[in-house]
Amino acid sequence: MADFFSGFWSYFIGTVSILSIVVLIVFIAGFSGKGGSAPTGHIWDEDLQELNNPLPRWWLNLFYISLVFGAVYLVLYPGLGSFEGVLGWSQKKQYDEEIQAANNKFGPIFEKYLQQDLQDVIRNKDALIVGKRLFSTYCTTCHGSDARGARGFPNLADNDWLYGGAPETIKTTIMNGRHGIMPPWEGVIGNDNVMKVGEYVRGLSGQNVDTAMASAGKEVFSQFCIACHGADARGNQALGAPNLTDDIWLHGSSRQRIQETIAAGRQSLMPPHKEFLGEARIHLLAAYISSLSQAEK
Repeated sequence: MADFFSGFWSYFIGTVSILSIVVLIVFIAGFSGKGGSAPTGHIWDEDLQELNNPLPRWWLNLFYISLVFGAVYLVLYPGLGSFEGVLGWSQKKQYDEEIQAANNKFGPIFEKYLQQDLQDVIRNKDALIVGKRLFSTYCTTCHGSDARGARGFPNLADNDWLYGGAPETIKTTIMNGRHGIMPPWEGVIGNDNVMKVGEYVRGLSGQNVDTAMASAGKEVFSQFCIACHGADARGNQALGAPNLTDDIWLHGSSRQRIQETIAAGRQSLMPPHKEFLGEARIHLLAAYISSLSQAEK
C-alpha cells in the first residue's frame, strides 16, 4: 500500500492526464479537414459510397473549448498527481474555511449559552431551538429525528437512563462518550443456565414465563448477575448496567434476544464528541436532550 503513495504515481497520473489532452487534440484535428469529402471505400448497391465528411465547425469548436477548459482547470486546480494547482485549492482547505466562517458567525451565540447554567438553558426556548437544530445535524443518524432511538441506540425522550439523566451527566456522556460492555456468559454458566436466567429476566418485566425455569434462573442470577444489575435487578448507573425490571429494552425483549445478550454479550459505543463539537455546542445539546426527558414527566 505504501508504494501507491510514492512519487511515481504522482508523475504517472500527471503524465497520463496531459497525454490524454494532447492525443484528443490530435484526434479531433484529424476530423477538421477542409474542402472535399474523401471516400472511405465502403460501397453499397454498386454506387452508394460512404464519404469521410468533415465535422461541422461549430461542433469541432465545442470539442476544442472543452479541451482548453480541461487544460486550464488542471493548471488552476488539483488533478495532475500531487500538483496542488496555481490557486492552491483543496477540499480540506475549503472545509476548514467554511468551518471557520461558521464559527465566527455562530460561535458567539454558543458561547453566550455556555456561560449559563444548564437548567437556565433548558428553560430558554430560543436556546432549545438551537439545540434541536444541532441534534438534527449531529445525532439523528443513531437516535432518530424524534430522539426515540432504535434497537441498540437508546431512547433519549423517556426517563430511563443507563448512566443517569441529570443535565450535567448527559453533557458528560456527550463530551466523553460511553463504552457499555455486557460480557458473554455462555462459557461461564452454560447454555442451559443462559435459558434459565433469560426466563427469569423476562419475568422481571412482567412477561409471561415458565415459572419453574424462571425460579431456577433466579438462583443463577443471584450468583452471577447482581454485581452489575443489583440484587433487585434495577441496574447501576455508575456502570451503565440497565434496569431489568422496567420493560425497556435496548436490544429487544424477546426470549431469543435476551438469551443472545446473556450468551454472547453486547458492546455499545457512544463516541466522544468533545473534540468534534466543542463544549459550547454540547452544552446546548445536553439542554435540549434533557428537556425531552423532562417533558415526559
